Amino acid sequence: MERISSPEILEKEISACTKAFEAKINGEGGKRAVCVCGGTGCIANDSVAIEEEIRKLIKEYNLEDKVTVNHVGCFGFCSQGPFVKIFPEDTLYRAVKVSDVRKIVEKDLIGHEVCEELLYVDPQTHEKVVRQDDINFYKKQVRIALHGCSLINPDLLEEALGYDAFKGLKKVLTTMTPQQVIDEVLASGIRGRGGGGFPTARKWQFAANIQADQKYIVCNGDEGDPGAFMDRSILEGNPFEVIEGMMIAGYAFGATEGYFYVRAEYPVAVSRLQRAIEDMEKVGLLGDHILGTDFSFRAHLRLGAGAFVCGEETALLNSIEGKRGMPRPRPPFPAIKGLWGKPTCVNNVETLAQIPYILREGAAAYNKYGTEGSKGTKVFALGGKINNVGLVEVPMGTTLRTLIYDIGGGIPGGKEFKAIQTGGPSGGCLTAKDLDTPIDYETLVAKGSMMGSGGAIVMDEDNCMVDVAHFYMDFICSESCGKCSQCRIGTKRLFEMLGRVTHGQGTPETLHEMKDLATVIKNGALCALGQTAANPILSTMNNFPEEYEAHVVDKKCPAHVCKSLMQYVIDPAKCMGCTLCARNCPVSCIAATTDPVTVRPLPNKFVHKIDQSKCIKCGTCMSQCHFKAISKE
Repeated sequence: MERISSPEILEKEISACTKAFEAKINGEGGKRAVCVCGGTGCIANDSVAIEEEIRKLIKEYNLEDKVTVNHVGCFGFCSQGPFVKIFPEDTLYRAVKVSDVRKIVEKDLIGHEVCEELLYVDPQTHEKVVRQDDINFYKKQVRIALHGCSLINPDLLEEALGYDAFKGLKKVLTTMTPQQVIDEVLASGIRGRGGGGFPTARKWQFAANIQADQKYIVCNGDEGDPGAFMDRSILEGNPFEVIEGMMIAGYAFGATEGYFYVRAEYPVAVSRLQRAIEDMEKVGLLGDHILGTDFSFRAHLRLGAGAFVCGEETALLNSIEGKRGMPRPRPPFPAIKGLWGKPTCVNNVETLAQIPYILREGAAAYNKYGTEGSKGTKVFALGGKINNVGLVEVPMGTTLRTLIYDIGGGIPGGKEFKAIQTGGPSGGCLTAKDLDTPIDYETLVAKGSMMGSGGAIVMDEDNCMVDVAHFYMDFICSESCGKCSQCRIGTKRLFEMLGRVTHGQGTPETLHEMKDLATVIKNGALCALGQTAANPILSTMNNFPEEYEAHVVDKKCPAHVCKSLMQYVIDPAKCMGCTLCARNCPVSCIAATTDPVTVRPLPNKFVHKIDQSKCIKCGTCMSQCHFKAISKE
């Protein structure tokens, strides 16, 4: 690729790359394309080995002139991966193993016959589905932030250019003033996707209004919520899109330097982002006088060490500066005084990923999705007790019912839905009464939860909500930076109180003390992470008061999760005296009684009993019993 030094050269490259990309997808010249999922989840399930095996067999069968092979970004449907997709037929194979590759090559690539045993099977109709877009998981999604993921090779600038990359940047640099860019983003209604929901254009406007010799744009890729992988997947699947969004933001408010802050725990995202930056520098899309204009911009990459608090923007800025990641008092806000004391806008990965679409297609095209106060789409990492675990992007205003049942496929085993935790550790639980609640910023806050960065953990009837709150408080305590006493000490005290409740040592007064302390922390903590730290407790106490009362009054865990409040018992009427439970018990706390088995006459077979004083509640006995004679109480 020649050096892209003018809008005309960029237009020529976009045109050539678009034709090449469309030729690949449409199978021009009889050539077929194989795309292998290169997301972290599929890589962990041998997708790299799958790609290597495909390349090996293509060479073995002399198909190099007939088939191309690429890895692409995350397909989103993580519970069904690894994926292999074949164009132009658009055939999608799921749960592919290395041992399946020869079958795919011989049967499909050579024989032009679909490998039906590798197709997705619809759980309702039991029909096999060939095309990705015909799977219910994808039907109600709208991919804007995930644009290009699962289609382009994220390591190739040419493929990104062939699929809309830098059209928005070209339009901005050649036809729009910085203020016009801000106005267009304002008209789109996009709000920060990192959790707070602050209008993106207003943040840019604050920084644009400040006169300074240097301004910065920072991309917050420090995604620390348990179960969240939205930002990581976007960076892995289309890093060019995020870089373009950062450059457009820089042009809008006058920043010439951009910093990507990505945690080092994301090696695939980091390597692809670094390569994208280097490739753009080589062709002149990053550097001085981009496209021959007066706009210059450079992008840098900084790795985070995995501190949850560095998801808070001022702590993140401290970390980039080489300081300890701790929040700063505000005001002044970063848009006024941020990185190295200069005006700085911090936007998260998903926010910047949506900016190119807004400038490429226009604000009106973007805000036709969503609700009055929450425009566009939102990416969620759907996990927990859900059939279709994965990454989904839906219009704002989509209901929880649609997310959980239509896209998520409902609860495994036909069990009852109990709650969904949105907003990560700092969010709250929504229950069955909220299933028809539209997903937007204000509605979730009104329900005692929050949008957060997009984690969505589903829980079923087997989850104990007190235990869930205990888990999140443990995480929050570990991740507190310790700067303010409300968070440093208060969350620790809350964690200890919850521990007493889960061990049957709590009282009704304990619950009152927890609520009081949670309110103090909420009102007094320095940063948003501390201010929302008590949300899991307040939310679960408000929605499931009967579970807390059972723990402190009845000394029982209704879900049989809290080990100190439950026990395993053997039903004498079902025990066959087979001794399997006793033989597998790691602490030898099960022994035969003198009572003979009554299920049916069996000589020398006696009912067994568990010594509760020795039982460690491991559940081995219950899992080993073939007669369902052991249960939790």
